[in-house]
Amino acid sequence: MRDRILILSVLIVASCGLGYELISSALASYLLGDSILQFSSVIGCYLFAMGIGSWLSKYVKDDDVLNRFIDVELAVALLGGISAAVLFLVFAWLSAPFRAALYVGVFIIGLMVGMEIPLVMRVFNQRKAEFREIVSRVLTFDYLGALAVSLIFPLLLAPKLGLLRTSFLFGMLNAGVALWTTWLFRAEIRRPAERAMRGGVVLGLLALGFLFSGQMTAWAEKGLYGDDVVHAETTPYQRLVVTRWHDDLRLYINGNLQFSSRDEHRYHESLVIPGLQALPWARNVLVLGGGDGLAVREILKYKHVEHVTLVDLDPAMTGLFSRSEPLAKLNQGSLTDPRVTVINDDAGRWLESHAEVYDFIVVDFPDPSNFGLGRLYSVPVYHLMARHLAENGYMVIQSTSPYFAPRSFWSVDATLKEAGLNTWPYHAYVPSFGDWGFILAGKRRDYTPPEAVSVPTRYLDPATLRELFHFPADMPALAMPPNRLNEQSLVRYFDEDWRKVIR
Repeated sequence: MRDRILILSVLIVASCGLGYELISSALASYLLGDSILQFSSVIGCYLFAMGIGSWLSKYVKDDDVLNRFIDVELAVALLGGISAAVLFLVFAWLSAPFRAALYVGVFIIGLMVGMEIPLVMRVFNQRKAEFREIVSRVLTFDYLGALAVSLIFPLLLAPKLGLLRTSFLFGMLNAGVALWTTWLFRAEIRRPAERAMRGGVVLGLLALGFLFSGQMTAWAEKGLYGDDVVHAETTPYQRLVVTRWHDDLRLYINGNLQFSSRDEHRYHESLVIPGLQALPWARNVLVLGGGDGLAVREILKYKHVEHVTLVDLDPAMTGLFSRSEPLAKLNQGSLTDPRVTVINDDAGRWLESHAEVYDFIVVDFPDPSNFGLGRLYSVPVYHLMARHLAENGYMVIQSTSPYFAPRSFWSVDATLKEAGLNTWPYHAYVPSFGDWGFILAGKRRDYTPPEAVSVPTRYLDPATLRELFHFPADMPALAMPPNRLNEQSLVRYFDEDWRKVIR
C-alpha cells in the first residue's frame, strides 16, 4: 500500500516539477517577449539546477531520507506555489530586478525538485526493492507525470485558471504529498506532528493564495499598466488585457500595446485606405490577423466591398471584440456585419488549405517579436499570400517602424520582393507608437496614391495620403536580406532594433 502511494507521489511531484518550469517560461515569455529565448534559458537553468540538486541528495543520510523528502516537498510547495505571483508582482512594481528574480527563483526551485526523485528511489531501496524495479517504476511514473502536465497545462490549466492559480495549485499538490507521506510513515520519521503542522500551514497559505490570485493579478496589472483593467484573459495563445483611462481604451497582448482608442484611427485608416481606395472595383477582401475588427471597420466603409473574410488565430480575441459593448462600439460592430466571415485558424495553415482569390489583402499580424510570429513574415508565407491575390489587386502589411526599427521594416520590404511582389513602402505618425510603417505590395507594377478619399475619415485626406509615401532624409531605405524560414533574421533585427529604443 505504502509503495503504491509513493509511486503516486512520484507522478505528482514530476507533474508539479514540470509545471513550475512551464509557468516560469510562459510568464517570462509574456512579460519579456522572444518566447524561444525565454523558454530555452528557463529550461536550461532549471535542468542545470536539477542536476545539482540530484548531486546534493547524496549527502542526505540514509536514516534521514524520509524526513528530508518531506522537508523538500514543503519547500517546493511554498516556493513553487508562490513563484508566479512573486515574479508577476516584481515585474509590475520593480521591473528592473525581474530577470534576476526569475533565474534565482528557477534555480532554487530546480535545485529542490532535483532532489525529489533520488530521495524517493532511496526510500524504495531501503525497502529492499530490486534496483531494476526501482528504476523502472520510478522513471516510468516520472515521465508519465511530465507527459500529463505538458498536455494539461496549455489546454486546460493556463487558459482556465491562469498562471497564478495554476502555480498555487501545483504548490498545494506538493504540500499534499508532504502531508500524506508524513501520515503514512509517521512511525519512521522524527517529529511527525511538527511536520504535519508545518504542512498544514503551507497548504493553508497556498489555498488562500489560490482564492485571492484574481485580486493579486488585478493589483499587479494595475501597477504594470497604470490604468484600470476592465478585461483580462489568458487564452491558449496569449494574454489579453484591456485598460481604460477616461475615454481611452487600450488593448495589450502579452504586455505589448496593440492600440489606443484615441489614435487607432490613424493606424487603421493608414493600413486600409491607401490600397483599397485605389481599387474601386474590389469586391472580395481578406484580413489576416486584426481580430479587433478595426481594420474591418475601415474596409466596410467601401460599399463596393461585398465580402470580407477575417482569419485570426484566437477565438477569444474575436469573441471579445464582438460581444463587449465598448469594444464593439469602437469597431462599429464590424465583426457581426453580414458581409463579414470570421474564421479562427492559423493564417499560414488556412492559406495552404484554401484557394480563393481576393482583390485586396490586409495583413495585420503582431510584430515579429518571436520565431512563431516571424514565420508569418517569411518568403514562403508571402508566396502563399500572393497565390490568393488577384492579378490587379494589392496587399498591405503592417511592418513595424521604419524610424525605430529600420532594419526590420526594410527586411519585410526585401522579403516581399523576394516573393515576387512589387512594393510601395509608406509610413504614418501614430502618437501611441511613433512613426509606423506599412508596405503596399502587388503583382502589378503600378501604384499612384489616390487623388481623393471617397469614405469618411478622421485623419487621411488626399494631401496627407500622398505624404505617407515620402520618406525624409533621416529614414533612408536600407538594403536588407529577406526573412527566410531557416534563418528568421527578421526576428533578430526586430529585437536588436527595439532594444536600442526601449530602456
